[in-house]
Amino acid sequence: MWCTRVLLPVVAVALVAGVGPSAATPTWGPLAPANPHLGPIGTSTMHGDAGSSDATPLAGPGSGPVTVQALPLGAACPTILQGSDSLVVALCTSIVGQIPTVYLIDPRGPIPLAQIALPKGSLLGGVYAYLDNDDRLVVVDGERRLVRVAHHATTDGGRQLSIDEATDLTGAIPNGDNVTGLAPDWRGNVWFATGGGIVGVVDAAGVARTLALPAGEQVSNSISTSPTGTAVATTAALYELVADDSGRPQVRWRAAYDRGVGRKPGQLGWGTGSTPTYFGPQTGSEYVTIVDNAADTVELLVFRSGTGEPVCAVPVLARGGPGSENSPVGVGGSVFVAGTYGYPYPTVPEGAGLAVPSSAPFPGGMTRVDVSAAGQCSVVWDNRIRSAAVPHLSIADGLLYTVVRGSLPGAGDVTTPLDGFAFAVLDPNSGAVLAMQELPGTLAGDTLQMSALISAAGDYLQGTVTGLVAVRPG
Repeated sequence: MWCTRVLLPVVAVALVAGVGPSAATPTWGPLAPANPHLGPIGTSTMHGDAGSSDATPLAGPGSGPVTVQALPLGAACPTILQGSDSLVVALCTSIVGQIPTVYLIDPRGPIPLAQIALPKGSLLGGVYAYLDNDDRLVVVDGERRLVRVAHHATTDGGRQLSIDEATDLTGAIPNGDNVTGLAPDWRGNVWFATGGGIVGVVDAAGVARTLALPAGEQVSNSISTSPTGTAVATTAALYELVADDSGRPQVRWRAAYDRGVGRKPGQLGWGTGSTPTYFGPQTGSEYVTIVDNAADTVELLVFRSGTGEPVCAVPVLARGGPGSENSPVGVGGSVFVAGTYGYPYPTVPEGAGLAVPSSAPFPGGMTRVDVSAAGQCSVVWDNRIRSAAVPHLSIADGLLYTVVRGSLPGAGDVTTPLDGFAFAVLDPNSGAVLAMQELPGTLAGDTLQMSALISAAGDYLQGTVTGLVAVRPG
């Protein structure tokens, strides 16, 4: 706990249960093979890569001294990406008017270099996007157009953002529905899923073919792709889909899960909060995993990609709250799950339903699970870190990065608008906190469980409700 007026020193605090001297120190990897239709691996999607591993080959700021800089934009920034030219492309939602806005940013220079507004959709519509292999932002806007936003140098030496391509998807997406996730497959087709439960494939000619999932199933998170298929988690089941000979999506397998009795506080839908994560110790994508939404104790569920064969399941977040809105981190044979139960989101998507219970404290919690060669899940450690962002694991420096939420003295796990936030570095082998550094602001600096970017220069760029905050080594 800390007071927002006190600068956090670098600390080494163990907040761990279940760690013994026999805990293995794994080799972090391998990552899945790079998707040729994405930008640089680690920086081209919200979760780093096509498989949403939240693991990166890039080193972060490390556990030593850091400098912190706030980059105000007047917008919440859940998607922060970096192209091969090292420029950052951020997809944000403005505070005034809630307009989706693309910013082009020099991460160590004046910001922004350029910006362009997109038509507004739903709360989750237009949140997920990716950079293609030409460093263009690919997103479906509020007018149901698949657009590619490019950036160019201007004659006066500046930069300009423009829509390079636009594909009309109004014939594939019903009026009132919005795309909640999209990703390219290994053939270059763009897969998408909508909140209303439609899965679509857009081919190179711009032709969209769709499949409606069972009535009542919604999609509240993004989707993931691997060489074996496309993973989509609805509010009732995990799917892996492929395109048939005509290019139409078809279900390869479906696995129902325990969705509990209702939406939990700290989650945005009734069902899993996971974007499916591909991972594995051999190919980097032989497994796919989500966290369920069981009422009392949630479980990490691991399936074999390509077949849907259940591999293992294990309870997680025993020391935290029973719920996670974040995509698990998955790399090699290890998975890391961060708890969001009770996190105070200011709003939830339309149709999400009432929370059961209506509110709760935010205890946090994070769990590491290892999958053995024999297909057994085991909890390596379980801690009480109050992660307030999607964690990211660097396989280059072997550290786990996130932002944690503090609390006022005597408040315990109850959140308030005056809670502070801090950049945190964890040891993924033990779950121990190696270092923390206070970040600026309280309510205006809320990281709202958004995903960060570890940049090619080793900076940690985190979205907040008002812009970005940069944590740099040194």
